[in-house]
Amino acid sequence: MFTLITSCLAISLLSITVMMVSTILSKKTFMDREKNSPFECGFDPKNSPRLPFSLQFFLVAVIFLIFDIEIALLIPFIMIIKFSSLKSLSIMISFFISILLIGLYHEWNQGALEWAL
Repeated sequence: MFTLITSCLAISLLSITVMMVSTILSKKTFMDREKNSPFECGFDPKNSPRLPFSLQFFLVAVIFLIFDIEIALLIPFIMIIKFSSLKSLSIMISFFISILLIGLYHEWNQGALEWAL
């Protein structure tokens, strides 16, 4: 137990020392307007580089990501067909798909799938 505490302290001390040395020796960067502005062939950009982002695209991307992960969760059901009974497998799959459909209905009912503003 004593060796575990000693090794944890030694590792913590070593990592703190390395972080402090790297902070001291790192190259200092001075932020100014020219370095923070986007580079466009040496000229000032004509438009703002930070355009407003459409929230609708973000919502569609999040919904796609959620349903994509859920499809990836369905794949192991194919692998366990040989090892489980048909009745228990069909109950699990139907329960999982019903949760997905309830989530889809909720998103549809809340208007997250409506594209028109």
